[in-house]
Amino acid sequence: MIIVPENQIAGLITPADCLVAVEGVFASMAKRSAYNFPVIREAIGHADALYGFKSGFDRDSLALGLKSGGFWPNNVQKGLANHQSTVFLFDADTGRCRAMVGGNLLTALRTAAASAVSIKYLARKDAKVLGMIGAGHQSTYQLRAAVEQRPFEKVLAWNLHPEMLSRLEGVARELELPFETVDLDRLGDESDVIISITSSFAPILKASQVRPGTHLACMGTDTKGKQEMDAELIAAATVFADEVAQAITIGECQHAIEKGLISRDDIVEIGAVITGRHPGRSSPEEITLFDGTGVGLQDLAVASAAVELALSNGTAIEVDF
Repeated sequence: MIIVPENQIAGLITPADCLVAVEGVFASMAKRSAYNFPVIREAIGHADALYGFKSGFDRDSLALGLKSGGFWPNNVQKGLANHQSTVFLFDADTGRCRAMVGGNLLTALRTAAASAVSIKYLARKDAKVLGMIGAGHQSTYQLRAAVEQRPFEKVLAWNLHPEMLSRLEGVARELELPFETVDLDRLGDESDVIISITSSFAPILKASQVRPGTHLACMGTDTKGKQEMDAELIAAATVFADEVAQAITIGECQHAIEKGLISRDDIVEIGAVITGRHPGRSSPEEITLFDGTGVGLQDLAVASAAVELALSNGTAIEVDF
């Protein structure tokens, strides 16, 4: 069995590697060559933790396995990340466990890669201003991945607690991009691309605040009840998703579905755009929205890429199992 520990991931796999892996698995999903198994997520009744599994199989790449882990809210007091996960990969021909891969950084990278894929295929080519909603741990990964897809000239940002925006400002300065803290009205009025990555349970951005031609990557809503966008904004946009079934149940689309503002058939898989079955953006004035809920196949794709890189550079740990 191959082991790729968490402390190797940062020096092993790049955001570009993750984008290629995630883009490929979205295409496989659209072709029905890959599918996700039902997600298990439970409050375990200890340490206030949520624990679960995401799994699936990709017949194109033969990636088979699961990500196991969850959220331990008290970890920060112990000097640990609140999100903890490990990816297990299995040989599709024999069922033997092939690899165990640290999943904490990979989760952040694959989430950022998903929004970057949506920007690559759906944002206007002349997009210049990037709006960021949210300033948590994941936000910096989102910013770094986004700037690889368009020639952004400025970053505007909003967070419920403005003092936290310093981490985003630091990354923007590193990327040599002007950075401004703004209110939501200005962010929506000036941004060509908006990434939201919060844990909100109430709408933050309204339809009236978003100008024509904007692309929104909504990456924070992954649980029943969470919400970042007003349901009317979802209805006003052309909506794309990583997986439609998740988007309508635990994603940003759940509220517009419940209100009858959109139907399941109104949502397009991002993989259909990647494979050319859907044209994507149809005009410069169209508002496009990507509902990124996160799927297990993303984790398997980036973990598989990490294993191959570790094998090729000789850093993989191999043990008898």
